[in-house]
Amino acid sequence: MTASKPTHTFVLVPGAWLGGWSWHPVARQLTERGYPTLALSMPGLAYDGSPAGLRLADAVEHVVSEVESRDLTDVVLVGHSWGGYPVTGAAHQLAGRVAKVIYFAAVVPEQGTPMIEENEQYAAMLRQAIAATPDSTVPVGLDAVQGVLMPGDPAPLQNLVSQLLLAQPGGYMTDSLDVPPVTKIGLDAAYVQCADDNALARPGAEFAARLGVEPVAIPGNHMTLLTDPALVADALISALESPVSSTG
Repeated sequence: MTASKPTHTFVLVPGAWLGGWSWHPVARQLTERGYPTLALSMPGLAYDGSPAGLRLADAVEHVVSEVESRDLTDVVLVGHSWGGYPVTGAAHQLAGRVAKVIYFAAVVPEQGTPMIEENEQYAAMLRQAIAATPDSTVPVGLDAVQGVLMPGDPAPLQNLVSQLLLAQPGGYMTDSLDVPPVTKIGLDAAYVQCADDNALARPGAEFAARLGVEPVAIPGNHMTLLTDPALVADALISALESPVSSTG
């Protein structure tokens, strides 16, 4: 008797400053295990156009368009970090095509609250950065990679990642979603956090609580999707297959 072929398609959405490349090691793991996988780059975060003037709605629409144009069903939407925003917005528009939404070290948006307001400590700094750039973006440098995104990882890898990062469109950070958490519309969701993650605006448990689920923790920092993709793939598959664990 042969094992049944997976029917779900993983659609992976990257975090701020990142492109689909950040998900490629995990996508390879998922694909090798039989899961069709699509790793997306959001508009303005690849070398195919200007980031100027982009709004959060553009990122949401990009995810929706990519799923609909391929006529994908039984989709598992996965958002990393800021990617929780476009994943949430897209899930509301794609509800009939979505099997589950997984937040991996991600923000679970609160209705009406933009990313920039999730952490008061960084709000002024981000607004200043947006105002200071001619294309209203938020740049990021090696210091952020070393101290926040990938602390303790090998220096050559930190340097490489810093060279791959692109400035984040400011509108992605200042716009909010006028929709509730996906579990409020009956979609299944899961939250996977990284034990040594210092990059999120709030603890992962707080974001998971917005979904009404218990978070599942794995070892690693915010960029474990690059440093241990097999572990992350295991966690995503486990989250897909596990029943919803509600906090009540």
